Amino acid sequence: MDILLLQIFIPLIAAIVILISGKSVKGSAGILSLIPLAITGYLYANFVPDASTQFLVNLPWIPQFGINFYAGVDGISMILLILTNVLVPIIVLSSFKQDIKNEQAFYALVFFMQTGLLLVFTALDGFLFYVGWEVALIPIYFICALWGGENRIKVNLKFFVYTIAGSLVMLLAIIYLHIQTPNNSYDIAEFYKLDLDPVTQGWIFWAFFLAFAIKMPVFPFHTWQPDTYTEAPTAGTMLLSGIMLKMGVYGVIRWLIPVAPLGFHDWGQTALILSIIGIVYASVIAFTQNDIKRLIAYSSIAHVGLLSAGIFAWNVQGLQGAMIQMLNHGINVVGLFFIADIIIRRMNTRDLTLLGGIAKPAPALAAGFLIIVLGTVGLPLTNGFVGEFLLLMGVYNYNIYYSALAGLTIILGAVYMLRMYQKAMLGKTNHLTATFTDLDRTEKSVLFIISVLIIVIGVFPQPVLHISEAAVSNLIEQVNQKILVQ
Repeated sequence: MDILLLQIFIPLIAAIVILISGKSVKGSAGILSLIPLAITGYLYANFVPDASTQFLVNLPWIPQFGINFYAGVDGISMILLILTNVLVPIIVLSSFKQDIKNEQAFYALVFFMQTGLLLVFTALDGFLFYVGWEVALIPIYFICALWGGENRIKVNLKFFVYTIAGSLVMLLAIIYLHIQTPNNSYDIAEFYKLDLDPVTQGWIFWAFFLAFAIKMPVFPFHTWQPDTYTEAPTAGTMLLSGIMLKMGVYGVIRWLIPVAPLGFHDWGQTALILSIIGIVYASVIAFTQNDIKRLIAYSSIAHVGLLSAGIFAWNVQGLQGAMIQMLNHGINVVGLFFIADIIIRRMNTRDLTLLGGIAKPAPALAAGFLIIVLGTVGLPLTNGFVGEFLLLMGVYNYNIYYSALAGLTIILGAVYMLRMYQKAMLGKTNHLTATFTDLDRTEKSVLFIISVLIIVIGVFPQPVLHISEAAVSNLIEQVNQKILVQ
């Protein structure tokens, strides 16, 4: 069987195995989550870091409508496979201390979502990409609806309506592109070859951008995010923030800009400005937050704004920065939400004003928390530094004034992140925090893995950057040639 098919469908098989297993499935879920990671390791070891697409699968699916199961991996996809299949085992392990009702359904939904994510990151057929996009949405909806907080139904409905509305507009654009191809194909290469007029490409740009901007989210399409991140169970928040929002970032790189280069030429600056507005807006709101989950949610909007700005600057530095920062942001934000979950489970509160002095009774937690915070604010020799530096260089090469505004991510982020750490960890203990218990073995394992990733990627970023460099350079050249021809 083709190795890429195994990569995509092993999580689906794992979901079925979990569903038919006994009541205690946490151990099985942990072991099964490592299989896709092992396959990714094989793909990485055999991947040639050039501009080609490798491990191709092209099978007839619905041939009468020109739909094939067509998937492959290039340097851009490989980064997202690593992100997904590294984070899922961490998320599964981090959930072991949580009291989850109906564990079989919960872990099955996590693995089902993983299949959808892998479809999105490898699909080379427009219809297959859309199927993966929707397949990833269904399980996260049920995870949030069944295991979320008190206001989960109302909040989840808003999230679902937002994302479905954006998805349907994107589907219309995909169908239109399909009709325009000579052989009525959904092949992404055929989409790239289309020579559509600037006006048509303009509406295609916005049709795709709406779907992707909601998913990331980019200002002003972000309003579903803070409430959803707050009300979702911790594992759901990790999946949303760590991996699912990267579907939107990836979609911009793989589908939006190369398919509608003239639309990007006309409207890319507008998208970049919206991204920068989101950085400043979310950072300012993060200052005012005492709810630890909402603070992390707004910080995510700010950091993704910088990611988006780097992409729409459309140069090698910006795009390479986006590639490594997708991986870094996923690791860091999962770590932050894990820290938040530990505090909430022990203290039964999300309010930072009720905390303080936790570092005294819990030095191991304080050390892990500090490493994650430093990675998030981009301290040199942590993973966040390399990505944010490249992203700012990309925006700088586009416009020096935009880069000055985009740089506020780092300055403001350092302030509100260190403020969060100070309020929770430093100062005197109170009647709540004096009896705080330090990390147990499972929690130490999760934070150790995350801390090691933050430091190793920060010190040795080249193995990650080398994977995507050729594919990124090739894609930029293709798009720029189409723009110059016009």
